[in-house]
Amino acid sequence: MQRNRLIALISAGAAGTAATISWLSVRRLVDRNRPTTLAPVVDGVSSARKVALVINPSKSGTDEAISAVKHVCAEAGLAEPLVLESTVEDAGQGAAHRALEAGCDLIIAAGGDGTVRAVAEVLRDTEATLGLIPLGTGNLLARNVEVPLEDIGTAALGAVRGPVRTIDTGSITLEHVDGHTSEHAFLVIAGVGTDADVMDDTNEDLKAKVGWLAYSEAGFRHLPGKRKKISIALDGGNEQTRSVRSVLFANCGKLQGLDLVPEAKIDDGVLDVVMLSPRSAAGWAWIFLKTAFRARGTIPVMGFYPSATLAVRCHEPMNTQIDGDGTGLVNGLRVEVRPGSLKIRVA
Repeated sequence: MQRNRLIALISAGAAGTAATISWLSVRRLVDRNRPTTLAPVVDGVSSARKVALVINPSKSGTDEAISAVKHVCAEAGLAEPLVLESTVEDAGQGAAHRALEAGCDLIIAAGGDGTVRAVAEVLRDTEATLGLIPLGTGNLLARNVEVPLEDIGTAALGAVRGPVRTIDTGSITLEHVDGHTSEHAFLVIAGVGTDADVMDDTNEDLKAKVGWLAYSEAGFRHLPGKRKKISIALDGGNEQTRSVRSVLFANCGKLQGLDLVPEAKIDDGVLDVVMLSPRSAAGWAWIFLKTAFRARGTIPVMGFYPSATLAVRCHEPMNTQIDGDGTGLVNGLRVEVRPGSLKIRVA
């Protein structure tokens, strides 16, 4: 009995030591080129002249959103808004283009993150302003700019009459495994690796029933797994090869109740690159605890690197996601920030 306890104690100690060495063996990137951050820009209160509402008809709350926007426009002495619907084939880009062609200077996206990103993709680098009425599951941008999630009336008021704020957007070019490339905007967080695997494997029926908790179920299933090699270059520097589970590119850092990237600001002119390199479930737990309790110290399995541009080369195909939407397997990607490229109207 005593011998068995001794063997168990020695085995536990050996496992703990191995885990510690494993964590400490994670190499951090050499980060020498820290980009200069920009001062935020708030344009103040200005009146919209013509309003369009791009709405995702598959979401609940659409009738209430249309009614609320019409009411606020009437109170503000504006013409009735132009209401345009997104489709399965067109997430909102076409509707946003039609709104601009109709002379609308304020275009409100009412839907989930996909609708918001589609409209923003058209509006960035224009003088038109984006408004937000969150009707989706994640509502990532809305959370980061503090648009009310459960009060459509207040969200509509802010979308039509709130002050205008200028924010950064991210631009990501994906090198797909079939050889073609595609370029996309993102507003919150894009990523490559396990985070994208989770988004891609989330059960849609469960998501419809329990909302964002469905991502947690998929996340637990993807905790096991091996790290994959990437080569990454920050701000045009030399490539550095590392083994990772995920690399995230954060324009801002708040997710479902967690401030994943506390230093990320949506209007500072830089992105925050987050490298996650756990070897086991214990490593993921360490990352969760650091994030949940906002611990200031660094941990070897989670590194943060501010960067204005970066390039990633995958040593084997890896999954990608943009603002929570899966975008498929890639051999590599390029990312850059576009400072002050989008005007949004918030409460």
